[in-house]
Amino acid sequence: MTITTAELAKAAGQAFEFLKQQPDIQEAEVFVSSNASLLTRINYTSHIPSNGVEEPKSAESYGIGIQAVFKTPQSATIGFGSEPSDLTLEGAKRALAKARQGAVRDPEFHSLPKPTGEPRTLAGYHDPKLLHVRDEELVEVGWKAVTGALRTFMASSRLADLAGSEAAIKRLGLIVGGDVTILQERVAIASTHMPGVQTDESTLIMGFLTAMVEAKDAKGSGWSTGTRLDHFTDEAGVDAATNAIHAIGGERVRSGDYTVIFGRQPVADLLNNLVLPACTASAFYSSSTPFLGKLGKPVASPILTVYDHGAMPGYMGSKGVTCEGLPTGRTDLIKNGVLAGCLTNWYEAERLLHDPKLTEKLGVEAAAARSALRPRNGFRFGVGGGRQFDCQPGASASNVVVEGAESVSPDELISRVRNGLYVGRIWYTYPINGLRAGDFTCTVVGDSFIIRDGKLVAPIKANTIRINDNVTRVLTHIAGITKEVKGTLVWAADEVVYAPEIAVTGVHMDEIAGFMEGLH
Repeated sequence: MTITTAELAKAAGQAFEFLKQQPDIQEAEVFVSSNASLLTRINYTSHIPSNGVEEPKSAESYGIGIQAVFKTPQSATIGFGSEPSDLTLEGAKRALAKARQGAVRDPEFHSLPKPTGEPRTLAGYHDPKLLHVRDEELVEVGWKAVTGALRTFMASSRLADLAGSEAAIKRLGLIVGGDVTILQERVAIASTHMPGVQTDESTLIMGFLTAMVEAKDAKGSGWSTGTRLDHFTDEAGVDAATNAIHAIGGERVRSGDYTVIFGRQPVADLLNNLVLPACTASAFYSSSTPFLGKLGKPVASPILTVYDHGAMPGYMGSKGVTCEGLPTGRTDLIKNGVLAGCLTNWYEAERLLHDPKLTEKLGVEAAAARSALRPRNGFRFGVGGGRQFDCQPGASASNVVVEGAESVSPDELISRVRNGLYVGRIWYTYPINGLRAGDFTCTVVGDSFIIRDGKLVAPIKANTIRINDNVTRVLTHIAGITKEVKGTLVWAADEVVYAPEIAVTGVHMDEIAGFMEGLH
């Protein structure tokens, strides 16, 4: 069942008018959404019968969420309730009843969102073809990714030499797995302090593939991201197969400190799990960030700039408005190595700005803090994507752009490193000793190489080394950043990172015992 944006807007407006008539409601916010996730799963094996493209499917949800501030004899209380699959006034009444039943006093609540004075700059930016994609088109994008990988395998002279002939390549055990996903989002928001009913429509398409040459214990990954159906290519499949071929003959690396070039996926993973959580208003409020008290002070190499921009045309994470009805835009997080701002929603910004320990936590007075706490990132992202009606806004990034102060090509960066490692894929990245300490660990799982005499000379055997380091040290020891960026997603991330490749000196590696080599 397709719910149009006009129907969502009508439902939001009707529910909001009803809420305004309730004598015990001081402020109210209505959020209505309809989401669809379309997925075509890929599973090709050359030596076991398979379909190649398996299980095209979709998941849809819609409903209404209501947040209300209630008047009481003692003090105001605030509650949230939601109702799935019902946009009628009766659905709104049930959501309100849940909000009223669960309402509590929150001394850190100051108001529902108010206009910031910034204009909305992005509208009509979605691809209608993605918003109304046909079943056969969903299957077609899956086949496009699979055939890109198979064509790359079959054209490989290296695999032909290993197999004895081009015809025997499939006997090496070629595996391609992953999926192509299309996300469709429609929302409408009405709120006490905001003008009218705000609406938004957004779409995206993304592909993730892993390819293997099983007989040689070699694995590679590839991905592609975009906002238009016509622009989707076989890139994910081609890259996955290419990286699997390059991984043949992997070597172990000993423990030690190395100059490391982090590829795009590791850059995105480190940002998603360490840097972005440390750059949220809530992290500063709870004193759980390694950047505590450092707003306006250096926290990274002066060649590094990181910003979030939710209103960039053509970028995957772009939205016209947040899930609070406020305009998206650019928020500088690190500018030329200096901590410049935070990701926040309205609630977290107001809570921190009214904190008596604001100066201690941010390092600046309230006047300077307000410009760094613009609520451009209040989103209701759910697991698996979509803007969900049944949750309240959190602070999430949208398009995270990483830039360097100089234009360096990948080959030039490898040449500059001279001797070290290229790390192309990591996983299980997480802070140890708490985020504030900055210590972290992760495992190198593929697409990685040894650099010797300014060249990539051999692949690194997957799952044989871990990185154990500190994120604040990594940020301050950046030695180079490539110019070209690519939209990159990591597992369970809400944001898209437009990531370059980054060289860092002195990264500590620990060798993993041999039993780990066969995992994942």
